[in-house]
Amino acid sequence: MHGILTFLIEKDAGKFRNHQEAVYDGDVPIFMAPSHKLVPNLMINLFNWMEEEKEKINPLILSAIFHYEFVFIHPFSDGNGRLARLWQTVILSHWEKAFKYLPIESMIKENQEEYYQSIQNCNNSGESTEFIEFMLKMINNTIDEMNISKEMEGKIELLLSENERKVLECIKKKVIVGAKEIIRQTNLSDSTVRRILRKLIKGKLIETTDAIEKSPNRKYKLTEQ
Repeated sequence: MHGILTFLIEKDAGKFRNHQEAVYDGDVPIFMAPSHKLVPNLMINLFNWMEEEKEKINPLILSAIFHYEFVFIHPFSDGNGRLARLWQTVILSHWEKAFKYLPIESMIKENQEEYYQSIQNCNNSGESTEFIEFMLKMINNTIDEMNISKEMEGKIELLLSENERKVLECIKKKVIVGAKEIIRQTNLSDSTVRRILRKLIKGKLIETTDAIEKSPNRKYKLTEQ
């Protein structure tokens, strides 16, 4: 993966570094990466750890830990941050396909100073809690700020819960359907269905045939493209 990202840019593309790396503040080293001799085993251990823990740790947390540890090991001469962020997206997308479409990288770029500061603080403290909290905030902010544009309308369905998808699928099958029929088809409670319907309307995934919310004749259908 590193070779693809840095092909024709780095002469050692795809190869672990063979020298010591450090981060400097002027002439003062503020972070010394592990010895290059340790990198192969550290990377093996990192991937083995992920494989062992993937069923025990929530992917949101797991991916953030992996991201931080990858940057800490600093396995390549360049491109470590980009590759760590890419791996986090891969891990999250494997868990939930919607993460393929969330521009988390852009949110991190907007908060780049805080991103690097959280990494440095974790390096100093010897644990990754602050970085995990930062990444969770970036993911949350990305979801909050994501516009439901025409380009995203089909993809936003991937962010729905299981019950929300049930309601949406029911509307798709029936073309135009009332709330009572949705309740019967999905076996969900009246309050749950009506809450979901309000969310789907707000998200512009569905629309109604009657503007009055409590109208007995109100029906629901997919939003016309």
